[in-house]
Amino acid sequence: MCPKAGKIDQSSKSTAIVRSERPIALVGGGRIGPDDLNMTLINVSKVVAADGGAIPLMDLGRTPDAVIGDFDSLDSSYRERIPKDRLFPIREQDSTDFDKALRNVETPLVLGVGFLGGRLDHQLAVLNALVRLQDRPCLLLGEREVVFHAPPGITLGLTPGDVVSLFPFQRVTGRSRGLEWPIDDLVLEPNGRVGTSNRALSEVELTVDGPGLLVMVPRAALNQVMQAFLSGKTGLWPAREE
Repeated sequence: MCPKAGKIDQSSKSTAIVRSERPIALVGGGRIGPDDLNMTLINVSKVVAADGGAIPLMDLGRTPDAVIGDFDSLDSSYRERIPKDRLFPIREQDSTDFDKALRNVETPLVLGVGFLGGRLDHQLAVLNALVRLQDRPCLLLGEREVVFHAPPGITLGLTPGDVVSLFPFQRVTGRSRGLEWPIDDLVLEPNGRVGTSNRALSEVELTVDGPGLLVMVPRAALNQVMQAFLSGKTGLWPAREE
């Protein structure tokens, strides 16, 4: 049984730039596959661009509901076509545009595209923010996989043989059902044992004892993962204390 879902902190809601009771798409300026935007946009009510992520959206004919970032990657020819009340510059350079955008939206689930692939340092910074902003559920769509920060508990109806990779960003323990190599009684940590290249035997149930674990499943499982997060049964981690 997965832990009970948490509630959105009302204080954080009051400062959000974009809010929705349905999933929100977050689009970055990195590598975007031919079907990535279509797969994402059909599942959301609002679209937020992280800085240069506005460019592929507008090339597709979609003006973002908001653009958040330091605006160092958004060409003026695009910026001038976006209503000024949809532009939200955040000039500080201590965080990525993904971080700036994710922490300023309020939604049950974010679908992120354009953040995986390309430069490795950019990807690592995105994954760092994904784990650090642990109270904001977000799925990242990559060329081959869907990546997300493991909630307290999740059940996925995967296809037998599907690759399920687990990578810890900090020390974490947990339990599993339906994996070829269970994680029960294991300690996963970034400078020790990791859980990459595991495989699903049937329905996979994963329970973890604390935040910090990234999960990677096949891209074809996007709808399964979305449904799990939107079911209200995964639980939520509290906001991290700074």
